[in-house]
Amino acid sequence: MHGIVNHPRRIMTALALVLVPAAALATMAGAGQPSAPLRCEIRAAPEGGMLALEAVAHANKGVSGTYSFHVESAGRNGGTNIEQSGDFHAASGQSATLGTVTLDAKGGVYDAVLDMNVGGQRIGCTQRVGGAT
Repeated sequence: MHGIVNHPRRIMTALALVLVPAAALATMAGAGQPSAPLRCEIRAAPEGGMLALEAVAHANKGVSGTYSFHVESAGRNGGTNIEQSGDFHAASGQSATLGTVTLDAKGGVYDAVLDMNVGGQRIGCTQRVGGAT
């Protein structure tokens, strides 16, 4: 042990061998975390022969803003054109349901668009759902 203390380079090398892998593991652990304070999701779930679409905001910190949830038919069958919008607030670490739409699931294909505006920044997501007969 006295030999290591007498050689500062050995101490630095030993510390580097311990600290570099620890820092790399900490970076990898945080890599899966979303860095934006807000992200959106459109959830689709069958519900008694129907298709339920849910517009959801996921907040890493408390945010307030406005949203627009638009759903329209993408296929030949029908003229669905639904628009929901308004103000919202999502608490830190929480999810907030912004809008919900229930549609016919029998062969319908729908395009859903969720747009959120928080402090002048636009966050959006889209999803095509349906098609089952």
